[in-house]
Amino acid sequence: MTTPTTPVTRFDRGSWAEAGAETVRPGVHRIPLPLPDDGLRAVNVYALEGLTEGVVLIDGGWSIPQSRKALEDALGGLGHDLGAISHVLVTHIHRDHYTQAVELRRLLGSRVYLGSGERRGLELLGELRTDQPVGSLRTLRRAGAHELAERIAAMDHGGFDPSVWEAPDRWLESEELRFGDAGLTVIPTPGHTRGHVVYLDRARGLLFSGDHVLPHITPSIGFELGGGTLPLGDYLASLRLMTTLSDARLLPAHGPVGDSVHARVGELLAHHDDRLTEALTVLGDRRLNAHAVAGELGWTRRKVAFADLSPFNQMLAVNETAAHLDVLVAEGRAHRSQEGDVDLYAVVPAPA
Repeated sequence: MTTPTTPVTRFDRGSWAEAGAETVRPGVHRIPLPLPDDGLRAVNVYALEGLTEGVVLIDGGWSIPQSRKALEDALGGLGHDLGAISHVLVTHIHRDHYTQAVELRRLLGSRVYLGSGERRGLELLGELRTDQPVGSLRTLRRAGAHELAERIAAMDHGGFDPSVWEAPDRWLESEELRFGDAGLTVIPTPGHTRGHVVYLDRARGLLFSGDHVLPHITPSIGFELGGGTLPLGDYLASLRLMTTLSDARLLPAHGPVGDSVHARVGELLAHHDDRLTEALTVLGDRRLNAHAVAGELGWTRRKVAFADLSPFNQMLAVNETAAHLDVLVAEGRAHRSQEGDVDLYAVVPAPA
């Protein structure tokens, strides 16, 4: 299958978050929905017509009034009301993707689907009843960033609302979803979360990639309550899986539509290879924790100093650094030891 070349009109890199519906293909529409005080600006949901008598959504958005109104207005411009939404196929459990799906089910009776790998994360939300990034805080302490962990723990994370964390109607595995004569292939892509999935429309050459493949940023890794043992390793394997599929247009959860999944995956794999090399260079002949290594790396495309990041972004940076160091250990290029409750890393010398 060749990469589709249907032009994208009206939306470009700078204006992708503007309200309204962008028609990507006949019957496939990208709808950016607002996020509260979030640097990502918006989350894309995709409205698919013609699969059922109603509308199928890929992802649901964040359950806030502004998001619901933006969705209602965009669907109205396509000739639908909210009641037309029959299914919401969610890529992962994060609240900017999942919580409005639950609200739509409660209001309209829409069916909600979610990857089965998210089951434990959903159970933990019910057990811990917190919106704090518990898993990330645990990583911070393991990385020697105890003071930063305390600052993050003391922040207002929006409060825990149990009503938006209900179980889906159906847990998804690696499978084919059929809607009449049309189908979407469910592909598990652990890494960003354990249960992240993408949806491949083979007939139209479209990949609804959620946060797995994003056009301009790299997603956080293992950002959940109960992450896997090697989330970056899982993520890199999931990226490589994308290259075994026919290329497709990239329909991401944040940012504009892209022309080629394969091209962007190649960039992401190269980025992580560079970060692994940079982490080894920082270690040199020293034994360092992940917090110390993160402090010597540049961040974002502009290579911002760690000290100039906000506390929340410092948390993400330390977590990402720990993930890269753990992959180096798994590959035999670094050694991990412990000093108290903190992991220390050192380069494994090359054989003589």
